[in-house]
Amino acid sequence: MALTLCAAGAQSQTALSPSADLTGIQESTHLADTMHITPDMVRQIQSEQKVEEFKRDIESVVFVPKGQWIAGLSVSYSQSNQNKYQFFILENLSGDTYSFKISPSVCYMVRDDMGVGLKFAYQRSLAKLESAKFVMGSDMDYAADYVFSLAHNYYATAFFRNYFSIGRSKRFGFFNEIQCELGGGQSKFTKGVGEDMSGAYETNFSLDVGLVPGLCLFLSNYSAIEVNVGVLGFSYTATKTLTDRIYVAHRKSKSANFRINLFSITFGVSFYL
Repeated sequence: MALTLCAAGAQSQTALSPSADLTGIQESTHLADTMHITPDMVRQIQSEQKVEEFKRDIESVVFVPKGQWIAGLSVSYSQSNQNKYQFFILENLSGDTYSFKISPSVCYMVRDDMGVGLKFAYQRSLAKLESAKFVMGSDMDYAADYVFSLAHNYYATAFFRNYFSIGRSKRFGFFNEIQCELGGGQSKFTKGVGEDMSGAYETNFSLDVGLVPGLCLFLSNYSAIEVNVGVLGFSYTATKTLTDRIYVAHRKSKSANFRINLFSITFGVSFYL
């Protein structure tokens, strides 16, 4: 049997006359065995075919429900003091440094295990070096005395967070953040004392887009400890430097990476309201 596609409304007619020869009979028989498929028949066949929904069958539970508010706070502080410290090529190191950073955040769950939020941060660092000597050999050394550096920066971050429970546990879970951060700040640097003093003043602007996975541990129904680390990111920084109030310099840098940055590990506490 042959299949023939024809336009809508087309008709097939087969006529046999009493005086038709054998050839005409064979052609008529061939036409009688022909099935005509119209566009309406094709559309009807397509409408009757049902596409079944694919289910991955991954077992999961709702870790953070829709409509919940999350408030978080992260604080870091470090300080060091040296008095005539020596280490390999470094000799007679005297000075002190400290670094402080505080970062509050707020997030709202727009769907189960999916939320959007904002994060703000302030960072301040200070370094005072009274004396230091770098000895590269018996006839090669470099001394740095009375070096002072002070910097403070501000950051604002918008992020999207997605939670994943570990099995059916509602205490342990993973989360993944997509962040977009804008930042800026000022810093100043001086070296020497009296007439030998030289200084520079810098302003900077930065843009960072990154992927930050983390681990969440609930201590109670309303509080949790979070640990996250930067993995994937794009960074852009523009810096303007004014030296001795005379010389102006500009510096721009771009970078992209896909690696675990151990210096970006952050610990914090979140409250689920």
